[in-house]
Amino acid sequence: MILAPASAAGLSRRAFILRSGAFVLGAALPTRVLADVAGAGEGAAAVAPAPGTRVAAFIEIGADNTVRFLSPFVEGGQGIATGMAQTVGEELDVDPARIEVECAPPGPDYQVVNGMRLTGGSFSTRSSYPVVRRLGATARDMLLRAAAARLEVDVDALTTRDGVVVHATSGRTLTYGDLATEALALTPREDVPLRDPAAFRWIGKPVGRIDVADKSRGLAKYTIDHAVDGMLFAAVVHAPHYGTEPKALSNEADVKVMPGVHSIHTLPGAVAVTADSWWRARKAVEALDVTWTDPAPTGIATVAADFSSDGMLAALTGSTAPGVSVEAEGDTAATFAAAAKVIEAEYHAPYLNHAQLEPPSTIARFNDDGTLDVWLPNQMPEAFQKLCAEAGGVVPEQVRLHQPMLGGFFGRHFTYGTGNPFPQAILLAKATGRPVKLVWSREEEFKMDALRPLSFTRLKAALGADGMPTAITSRTVGEGPLGRYFGLSPDSSTVEGITEKPYAIANRAMETVTLRHPVNIAFWRSVGHSMNDFFYEGFLDEIADAGGQDPFALRKALLAHSRRHLALLDEVARISGGWRRGPYTVDGTSRARGLAMASPFGSETATIAEVSLEDGATKVHNVWVAFDPGSVVNPAIVKAQVESAVALGLSETLVEQAVYENGVRRDANYDTYQVLRREMMPAVHVSIVESGAPMGGVGEPGLPGVPGAVVNAVAALTGVRVRSLPLANTPLSAA
Repeated sequence: MILAPASAAGLSRRAFILRSGAFVLGAALPTRVLADVAGAGEGAAAVAPAPGTRVAAFIEIGADNTVRFLSPFVEGGQGIATGMAQTVGEELDVDPARIEVECAPPGPDYQVVNGMRLTGGSFSTRSSYPVVRRLGATARDMLLRAAAARLEVDVDALTTRDGVVVHATSGRTLTYGDLATEALALTPREDVPLRDPAAFRWIGKPVGRIDVADKSRGLAKYTIDHAVDGMLFAAVVHAPHYGTEPKALSNEADVKVMPGVHSIHTLPGAVAVTADSWWRARKAVEALDVTWTDPAPTGIATVAADFSSDGMLAALTGSTAPGVSVEAEGDTAATFAAAAKVIEAEYHAPYLNHAQLEPPSTIARFNDDGTLDVWLPNQMPEAFQKLCAEAGGVVPEQVRLHQPMLGGFFGRHFTYGTGNPFPQAILLAKATGRPVKLVWSREEEFKMDALRPLSFTRLKAALGADGMPTAITSRTVGEGPLGRYFGLSPDSSTVEGITEKPYAIANRAMETVTLRHPVNIAFWRSVGHSMNDFFYEGFLDEIADAGGQDPFALRKALLAHSRRHLALLDEVARISGGWRRGPYTVDGTSRARGLAMASPFGSETATIAEVSLEDGATKVHNVWVAFDPGSVVNPAIVKAQVESAVALGLSETLVEQAVYENGVRRDANYDTYQVLRREMMPAVHVSIVESGAPMGGVGEPGLPGVPGAVVNAVAALTGVRVRSLPLANTPLSAA
């Protein structure tokens, strides 16, 4: 018997409750979907228990005493399955190594993130930590009460030990599996005490990853690894110009007789071939001679024939539209009028691909009973279930969504319309009457991936006679994913990392101007923080230089009111052997250091980077990060997440950029789209500082401090202030 039979069957879809506080999460739903899913629940959903409260939806215990936890979150390498096992295991009293964790099916029980369900925004652990602890404690209490009734003893006479209830006086024991059925029949208590953190055995400890064994042995299955009986394979070629459509196929008959080809199809913005193997499908679809509609000749309303990254940047920098205030304090006009010195600078950052290794893929199968099975990587099961239903012409309850683990997140697996293959797979399955497995080639992925937006900010500061900043203003022009997909205005994703900085600059006036990108834009790891903290922290070093201040000392002075931030500065200085800006010499090579701070996703970071020049390029030797997420569940996973975030931050700082030229993307694979190479990776030193503040995010906060720290180090070394990324675009030489 099981304690928690968890099934999507019979569960009505609970409406998403879109609260403004959730908009920092990094989720992405098309506006048309928001209109459909927002609002009151109907039927069973209207009277369903509050999300995260029904033990039977989360915990299964088999007769053989196996334990299974159905997680609201998707495992994609970030270690959430292990964290969930640690958290529920702590209160349930089961060794996390014995707990199998699976992603739960769509259903209202799992909408534990401010009334929504998503894996993103570095929100999984911090949003669910108290919920999962209470589920474990409640289940343990039910098992103890069932055991007391069975053994006819007082419940206070019982204890537990790794899935076993123990009556010490008589020496009798019962496994959780023995008690599961009876425990499930009991009414849960609402006042179950939680374990004293001082007695934690697994929470806060570097417990080994529970998914490592399967990944090491090649047993872990991603979407691309799945297969179903009778399926066809499909490959697509998308229109060369985004937004154009296929008009005619001149050699369809020739391609139809190529080996293994089953059928040829036109799709919105693409052509497709199904075949008996993916390679045959790919060779056939690439052999099609397609005439496409023409793009607009010019402009930025669409991806026109002459659209370019440079042209889009010119539109951003040249915008004279009035801005919307996103932060205002004090009297900036009067402060600038009285300033001893005024400085101004313009910063920008490029479009970026996600460039992850997992190829986008989907399997779609229509069944005789009218249901639709879909296997696809995703970060919002309920949203994708609804979109799959729309694509297949069925109702959401007829869609069984299968959610394999993801080959990384990075903001890639949200609902980006044409940036995802699942609508195509569903259309092809319907057209062929067969299950279809669609895989995008690497070239099609680079062509269709939704991009981090190209961004631009103009900053201005007033300095007093003492060299200290007295006012700061900013004007950010562009568009962010929260505005694109949630209709948020003003869009916080365009300015996060520029607004709400902790520095004590009394007079501030920050504004944003919305200028829509014609390209498909996306969330990217740490979202707006990925460029905006670079803009602000780079400019703060410019303020320090203009005022004759040391950058480290300036930050300490501006953060004198915050013991939390001062502690991080002291810690990053300690682990780096003491702050020194440089240049200084190490092994005959001139080096320098840069500093940056960031406050992303409820966490705080201080980062120092040490750089030199090698053949005119920036060489990063060390990165030190002092990281305060408030508290942690698994320090080993936290450290690994910060290290990986540093790697991605270095990649965008040094080499990454997605470039448009003549209406098309320049790079179609890793041979020209540069990412961080092994020899470019420095030593990374992470110190976790648990301040006891409310738990913050972990997966993304390690990234935003990296670009600013590296660029500030380059300025100290070379005297060149770089205000755009990547650094590969700027020739450098030692000062």
